[in-house]
This record gives sequence, structure tokens and C-alpha cells, in this order.
Amino acid sequence: MGGSFLERVAHEVLIGDGAIGTMLYAKGVALDANFEHLNLVRPQLVLDLHAEYLAAGAQVIETNTFGANYAKLSAIGIGGKVAEINRQGAILARRAANGRDVFVAGSMGPLGRGKQELNDEQVREAFLVQAASLAEGGVDLLILETFSELDELETALAAARQTGLPVVANLAFGEGSRLAGGIEAEDAALRLAAAGASLVGANCGAGPLELLATLKRMAAVTDLPLAAYPNSGFPEYVDGRYIYRTTPDYFAARAEEMVAAGAVLVGGCCGTTPEHIRVMAQRLKGARPAARVAVGAVSRTPVAEKAQALGSSFLDRWGKEMVVTVELDPPKGLDCSRILAGSRALKEAGADAINLAENPLARVRMGNLALASLIRREVGIEVIAHITCRDRNLIGLQSDLMGASLLGVSSILAVTGDPASLGEEAGASSVFDLNSFTLIKLLSDLNRGVNALGNPIGAGTGFTIGAAFNPNTQKMEVQVARLAKKVANGACFAQTQPIYDLERFEQMVEQTAHLGIPVLPGVLPLVGGRNAEFLHNEVPGISIPDSIRERMAGKVGEEGVREGLAIAREFIEATMGRVGGYYLIPPFGKYEIAVELVKFIKSRG
Repeated sequence: MGGSFLERVAHEVLIGDGAIGTMLYAKGVALDANFEHLNLVRPQLVLDLHAEYLAAGAQVIETNTFGANYAKLSAIGIGGKVAEINRQGAILARRAANGRDVFVAGSMGPLGRGKQELNDEQVREAFLVQAASLAEGGVDLLILETFSELDELETALAAARQTGLPVVANLAFGEGSRLAGGIEAEDAALRLAAAGASLVGANCGAGPLELLATLKRMAAVTDLPLAAYPNSGFPEYVDGRYIYRTTPDYFAARAEEMVAAGAVLVGGCCGTTPEHIRVMAQRLKGARPAARVAVGAVSRTPVAEKAQALGSSFLDRWGKEMVVTVELDPPKGLDCSRILAGSRALKEAGADAINLAENPLARVRMGNLALASLIRREVGIEVIAHITCRDRNLIGLQSDLMGASLLGVSSILAVTGDPASLGEEAGASSVFDLNSFTLIKLLSDLNRGVNALGNPIGAGTGFTIGAAFNPNTQKMEVQVARLAKKVANGACFAQTQPIYDLERFEQMVEQTAHLGIPVLPGVLPLVGGRNAEFLHNEVPGISIPDSIRERMAGKVGEEGVREGLAIAREFIEATMGRVGGYYLIPPFGKYEIAVELVKFIKSRG
């Protein structure tokens, strides 16, 4: 029939292909393998899959490059092959097309967890390199898919448009046609249209029926052509394999409804097979774009600005008096008597809050959320519960955080957490659905009264959100930039790794001043010469100047404790005019040492 891609979709409905990952998995490729690398190491397998979809009736086939970006490939050591993998992906799809009247779409997906390690310029560059490589390989259009963050999709869209090719911009919506942060389908469609997308639409998600509802909402506010690539429903895990139950007939029937709603490009995402595409192509043969009703802007409530922590907090005293938080380790067993005694003694000394780490060094201790609630109830002091991303997936984190709010836990320090391999539990695995940046964003969303999908949860959790900061690095500006990103996501205070170097302390104060949040320097009293050498040489994030290690050299027992306390007091006296508080970390759970320092600080603050 001929004509460019945009000319074609103006007059006919085009059939896309189906899942690539699902089919490669079905062909024996392991789930933990890198599918995109197959373009280089098993090209015939990729060619055969393209051929299957073409035989089924696909008129638009996607390159096997969804995750072929620097953030994902560098995580497995092949970041230098980004351009090669994308070009080869385009070449393979073009070879499979072999002169047929079909289009090749260059597939680009989100950067994933690795994005958090990149600055804004590096994120843009990652998308630019991928888009340019796909264009060089000969694709007819670019399809951006499975993005759940609108800001990231807008960045990818800007990069893709620089190729001059048509760009399809698809989002993966959650329940209720919302994105993370509460952005509705209508708002997303308007923003993508304004950003220059050629087609807008949705892919992935819960299944055809929910995607149909999303498509109708997008169609109500934009007259741009729409794209739809639904999943084949929810997967079921059976005998070690993921099985999708949606039949090709059901899938094709929903596709007809999507065309009636305005879709001009219809394919499949997770769980769809060449058979799904074959039945859909038969049903939609000769289909024309549906007449669209007049569109108009929909009045919507804008997404709220970053929430501030609700209610009273230990930070209410910041600027009025010296604020002191003290870290205590939860017990390894069920006996809470010592930590309760320590909390009482610290409260009496004037401490403002107790920090409770969560399974530090990946070693099992009592759950800190329940313990935080007990300390609040029994002692009457605020508790800052450290929450890691290691032990729970996104579902579990949301549930536990809402439960923590119910228990009265009001302050959270968000940390990525030590990997499970560091601990003693053989067979334990790390989850890391989130990292410290995205956990802070989740906490901020919960404060606003929505969950990760933007669905309402009620009045909001009211957490005071904290972040960790490590000043003991060669390039402090890198850590400051990371902290700035955490502040932008919702952090309202920071606690640092232990600092012993006054010059480094001054650099930290100067370089974080513009962030406008309290930064509590960590103070970990030393207890002996061997302790000082161990911390300096073996504990990541801690650096102790030679002069201090020389003072501690050879000291043990009470002499070591006295000297360590003297060094801590000297640091506090030298810095008190520059900060409004401290984060004390008593060694080996010796809260008695922290009691002395709390009294010392409060007597001078």
C-alpha cells in the first residue's frame, strides 16, 4: 500500500507485534538473561521471533532493544555496547521485514533503577545515544514504552524527536489510570501532546480491560492518534513458569473496542504471542480509524506540591536549641529491657529522638517499627525508624509504612541498606525494588495521601522524612548532588556518617547550606586504638585523620573510652556554632557514653 507511517495511521489501523520477552523466555532464554544482548550473541533467535510475528500479520514490528540503554547495560558490564546492540537490533528487524510492506519501530524503555545513579544530563544522553543508534540502524519510527514516570518519558521523548522520526509515547498506568504521584491519564495525554509525541497511548498494565478504560480517558482530551499495547492479563506462576490466561479471542475482542475508542496502532505486551496477534489481525483486517468526538481540556486538580512533614517533630526545636538524636541498635532477640533503659536514660539527659537501625549489616535484629512504637509508648520519646529497601518489595514497603503510621511512628530515615550477602543468613536475598531516592519519593507520596500508584489512602501519613549523607568522600560535590535529589523528592533533614575531620566538616556545611534542611553531623566516639584502625580501614564511609588515630594508638579499656570521649567533645565544641544539632552513635550500644555527650551538648546549646 505504501506511504509513511504517519500517513498510514491517518487512514488505517495498523497491527503491532506482541511480547518479545515472553516469547524468548518460552524459547528457553532464562528470565535473568539480558534479552537485548541476544542481538549480538544469538541473532538468529531474534530473527526467528520477528518472522513469527510477521507471519501472524504484524504490520509494525519492534526491535529487541527495550532495555538496551546505558543504565541497564552498564549494570551487567556491557555499557560500552549500547550503540552496537541498538544498531544490530534495528538491522535484524529490518532484515526480517525483507522488503515487506511493514514498519520497523525502535523500542526504547525506561532506564530502571540505574537512573538514580545518573544526573539529569547523563539521563538525557542515555536516551539520545539509544535513539540515534536505532535511527542509524534504519528504523521507521521510535516507540517509547512501559514508562511509569511521566517526567522520564518526556525526557526520552525530547531525545527521540531529535532523530526526526515519528515517536509513539506509551505509558504504563496503574490502577485507576493513574501514574505514580497521582498523575491521571488525561493530564499525561495533554503533556505528551504538548511535548511533541506523534502518537500517545498505553501499554503493559493489568490487562486489556483496564487499558481500554485508560485509552478512552486519553481520547477525551486529545485528537492525536492513539496506540494500545495491553498485557495478556495477569500472569499465573505454574510449575516454575509464568502462564497468561487471556485467550487470543478475548484479546482480539478488546482490541476491537480499543480501535473504536481511537486506537490506530494496536499490538500486545507481556504474555501476548503470535497467536494473539494472528487472531487480532484477522478481526481488524481493513479497519479504519474511528471517528473521534470533539476534544476539550478537562479540568483537573493539579498534583500537590511536595508535602511537608505533618504534626509535631523533633525538628520543631531546630534553631531554638541544640537538637540531639541518638542511635541504638534493636536487640538480637526478644529482650527489650536494655534498649528501653537506654532510651529512658537518654530522654532524661535531654535527647530529642532515638534512631533505630533496621537489621544493620544485614544481620537479624528485632523489627524496628514495632520497637519504635514500644519506645514511644513506654518512654515517651520520638523515634526515627531507619527503613531499608533490602528486605521488602514495593508492596511490602507500602503496607509496613502505613502500619508504622498507625502505630504512631512519625519519623523515617530512608536508606538503601546493606546487601543481604553482607550478613550471616545463607540463602537470604536482597529485594531493592526501590533505593533511597525512590523510597523518599514513596514516603512523600504517602504523606500526601496517595500510594505509589497515586491511589488515595486517606489523610496522609505525616512522616518527617530523613536522608543519609556521606561527607567522607573525595568528591563531596557528588554526594551533595545526591542529597539535593533526595531533598527534591521530599527529605526534610539529613544525618551523616561519623565525621572526625574538621576541614571536611566545614566543606560539608558550606556545600549543603543551599539545600535549606537541617544536616546533623554524625559523632561516633572511639573506644580504643584498634577500634579506630578498624573503623578507618574496614568500615565504608568512615575516614579518621592520622592525628586522631595517633592519639588513640595503644589505648584500651577505660583509657580508650576517656580519650574517645575527649575527642568527641573537642569536635562538638569546635563545630557547635556551625550546626544546630548532632547525631550520636554510641559504640557497641554503650548508651552510657551517649548520655554523657547529650548532657555535654545540652549544657552548651
